Amino acid sequence: MLNLIVIVILSYLVGSIPTSIIVSKLVKGIDIRNHGSGNAGGSNVFRILGWKYGLAVIFLDALKGMIAVLLVSRLYFGSFPFPNATPFDDFTLVQIIAGIFAVLGHIWTIFAGFKGGKGIATGLGFLVSVVTIDMLLGLVVFTIVVGVSKYISLGSLSAAISVPLIMIIRENIFGVDIIGYHTILPFTIFLAFLVMYTHKANLERIFSGNESKISLSKKKK
Repeated sequence: MLNLIVIVILSYLVGSIPTSIIVSKLVKGIDIRNHGSGNAGGSNVFRILGWKYGLAVIFLDALKGMIAVLLVSRLYFGSFPFPNATPFDDFTLVQIIAGIFAVLGHIWTIFAGFKGGKGIATGLGFLVSVVTIDMLLGLVVFTIVVGVSKYISLGSLSAAISVPLIMIIRENIFGVDIIGYHTILPFTIFLAFLVMYTHKANLERIFSGNESKISLSKKKK
């Protein structure tokens, strides 16, 4: 039990690393939370500092999820402290738990007053290690929506919602046997609702026409 608690805490701390705040201070000497939407996430860095730094932060945030799943979970040993009713082996279940807590750490980071980003990139890094095809298709949805609308927030929402839908379609319509489908699906649905919750303000701005659009031509002054 103690071993699992250590993994949960370390995963949360890895997810809590405020990459957008660190990058914005190093690059521009500013606190990204005082600019743009005020969110400490890659999309706000994208708007304020430009697409290069925005993509760098998104990559680093995704890396946090992957580190929790692929490295922190390696500290697990022994037997799982609770009955494992999932189709996964104990270690894979620990990886899923580590990934979830990395996402929670990103959203509610202990290093920035429990006010972090929206959890999209960290969730991507976590889930791409578990349901790779579904996440890649979700990334395609994200790219198309952002390309058409120029709203990163709308693309993030669309991708988060599309992943569980893609899993349902692949498993039940196309007959693809997705390993751990009945366990991973509730997780992806939970994350989709979590993303919708963290994007409430973005949705309000989109409907009111006040949401900032991205531009690849130059960074916002």
